[in-house]
Amino acid sequence: MTFEVRIRPSGHRFLVGEGESVLDAALRQGIHLPYGCRFGGCGECKSRLLAGRVRYPEGELPEALTPEEAAAGFALLCQAVPETDLEFESREVRLADDLRPVRTPTKVVSIERLSPDVCRLRLKLPETIRMAFLPGQYIEFLLDDGRRRAFSLANAPHDDETLELHIRLVEGGAFTTWVFEKLEPKAVLHIEGPFGSFYLREDSERPVLMVAGGTGFAPLKAMIEYAQAIGFAPPIHLFWGARAKEDLYLDALPRHWEQSMQRFRYTPVLSEPRESDHWHGETGLVVGAVLKAYPDLAPFDIYLSGPPAMVEAGRTAFLSAGAREDRLFSDAFDFAADTRRALAEQGNR
Repeated sequence: MTFEVRIRPSGHRFLVGEGESVLDAALRQGIHLPYGCRFGGCGECKSRLLAGRVRYPEGELPEALTPEEAAAGFALLCQAVPETDLEFESREVRLADDLRPVRTPTKVVSIERLSPDVCRLRLKLPETIRMAFLPGQYIEFLLDDGRRRAFSLANAPHDDETLELHIRLVEGGAFTTWVFEKLEPKAVLHIEGPFGSFYLREDSERPVLMVAGGTGFAPLKAMIEYAQAIGFAPPIHLFWGARAKEDLYLDALPRHWEQSMQRFRYTPVLSEPRESDHWHGETGLVVGAVLKAYPDLAPFDIYLSGPPAMVEAGRTAFLSAGAREDRLFSDAFDFAADTRRALAEQGNR
């Protein structure tokens, strides 16, 4: 049995499966409701129930909901399971400013080598904590000496059982060398996030160009998987630039998206293809490939992610080609000097 839930004032509707919480169903279907712990302890998802009935696991009110609040019509959406169709009043997270960063320990689940110099790191948060984020945002590792290292989240918000990061090994980069050579599963690391204003503007109907350089693919992966989950309607064209074929470390994934997603295109671009690559695709710089395909960029929303030099060159070139500055989004931002150096080192942003 499923139940329909309506949110006020947005009017959004979604279905909740048998035994599923309202919050889990909303997140699964790409609706961003506010939440914190997802275990009934923080009260961040507390909302007013306007119509219908809910029940709670074990038949007891969650810790963050008092009997008086329940009697007044409030419910904790992370624990509430519908018994009927529901209507409730809740704000929806539409902007990065709607989210509050959390600081938490996290455990390494796996370290998977995707190419000679890129690994996929999966992290598991404590059972009592979940991190609400928008597709494209990033987290920071908190190092013992007080420094921070920032990496984009490569998983979509609805797929948050673990956090996925793509980390590139850089010669002389102390943190990335440590990750590749010494970090092991079950190690505990400390993180804070989410941060950043680089995220998918899902309310836009303009066609989308996504331009990645190297591991700048990570946040765009999160956006595309989220777009697929929510049925995002505008066409998306992903350009991914790398040196050689092996540097397109998840090349099979966007090729799969081309087959499984309507109105999605993928153009890989190699700047230094090797003879052994037998490459017949686009060559040169990825920014040039975009301009070759789309000389007039005025109609597009553009998401640009990669090393700082590539992002800056792209912004300059795209604005000259007619891109609207308010519809050109990138993950370039300013931090303390040591973090800027680290970001330049690992090329993730």
